Amino acid sequence: MRKGRHFRSRTFRFALVYICLFSVTVVGLLAIVYWATTDAVSRQIDTTIDAEIRGLAEQYRSGGLVGLVQTVQRRSAARGEDRALYLLADDGFRPLAGNLSNWPDAKPDEEGWITFRLFREAGEGGGVNFGRARVFDLRVGLHLLVGHDLRERTFVSSVIRETFGWGLAAIFATSLIGAWLFSRFFFVRIDRINATAREIMAGDMSRRIPVSNKGDEFDDLAANLNAMLDQITRLFESLQQVSDNIAHDLRSPLARLRSRIDVALLKPQDESGYRQVLSETIEDADKLIATFNALLSIAQIESGASRARFAAMDVGDVLRDVFELYEPLAEDKGQVLRLSMPEGIDVSAQGDRDLVFQALANLLDNAIKFSPASSEIELGVDLQPRGWRLVVADHGPGVPENMREKVKERFFRLESSRSTPGSGLGLSLAAAVADLHGGEMRLADNDPGLRVEILLPTAGTSIPALDS
Repeated sequence: MRKGRHFRSRTFRFALVYICLFSVTVVGLLAIVYWATTDAVSRQIDTTIDAEIRGLAEQYRSGGLVGLVQTVQRRSAARGEDRALYLLADDGFRPLAGNLSNWPDAKPDEEGWITFRLFREAGEGGGVNFGRARVFDLRVGLHLLVGHDLRERTFVSSVIRETFGWGLAAIFATSLIGAWLFSRFFFVRIDRINATAREIMAGDMSRRIPVSNKGDEFDDLAANLNAMLDQITRLFESLQQVSDNIAHDLRSPLARLRSRIDVALLKPQDESGYRQVLSETIEDADKLIATFNALLSIAQIESGASRARFAAMDVGDVLRDVFELYEPLAEDKGQVLRLSMPEGIDVSAQGDRDLVFQALANLLDNAIKFSPASSEIELGVDLQPRGWRLVVADHGPGVPENMREKVKERFFRLESSRSTPGSGLGLSLAAAVADLHGGEMRLADNDPGLRVEILLPTAGTSIPALDS
């Protein structure tokens, strides 16, 4: 893993963006808390000052100016936790009584409130602070100040700011570490996928992405990628098998073509001899062309391009055309070809008529080819809950149950010698036609023989499986 890769990753950047947004939110919340706390302390101080003013006013009403001065002197002499501020001054604002050495140089607001700098001696807590007070002008030419030391509010504000600062630092550090761990977790999982991909690209197709069984998104991704790799492996193996089969099936006719032409050139013959050689050569060439045409047809069908030609078709007419085409061939082999269709029912569906005809023709051709003489072959259609079921059934050797999926593969043949005429593409093409129409082709026993069923869904219906 490259050094510093985590910090350049998009995951880490997203985490940082989240940290910034989260920090802004926290700062906003802390600012609200700070404002609310300091405002509550300020209100409490104002309430205390108002209570002091009411008390002094009562003393002034009951004892006059002398009583007021005595009360101010008594309260100013108090120490301890009481941080009340008092000052009684003459008309020149010179102190007469109180615990302030001079009248504050601050302009009061409409209600008489002032906030001013407050200097305390070292024995009284010392240092520069602030005070908040309310001032009054008495009728005898005197001035009265009643207030409170704001040291408590300053201390609370300082503690809150310091706490908020450390809290933000802790949040940012924790979030930064979390973002790094978060990106590291993602990189560990992603690097496993990349390592597996590199091993597969190096040629080890058996490698699969590890699944942690945590059931998270990475496990879903790994499972899907592994399924895709399994499918690719199957397709690759199928391609290899098809390539081998193509090489075998095309090599023999091409070798015969060359051998036949070589013999004709080496041994001079009359016109009839050359005609026979050319006739046999054309026959082998036609078989090769038919094989390539079948391969091209299957490829075109599997690409889905043929869906553009879908239209309403009469399935009954397709079956009758196939029946009329192959009935003479079956009679030549002494076989009985029967057509079975429901009476008085409109047998219609959406699809490509030519492809359905070709699929049924391939199935009938196989049935006639592999069925014994005097046997019966059935071509029919019946209605199922999800669509029309087309059936081609014979009494030939059949297909073993464990080989019924294999015979749908291109060029696959049950006989290893591959001596029977044919390309091994008939069932593959029929299966591709069924898939194109949203249906399925299934092989079953015919007791004895083989029964091939193709289901064509009705309009707007998707067929996941054939009905029995």
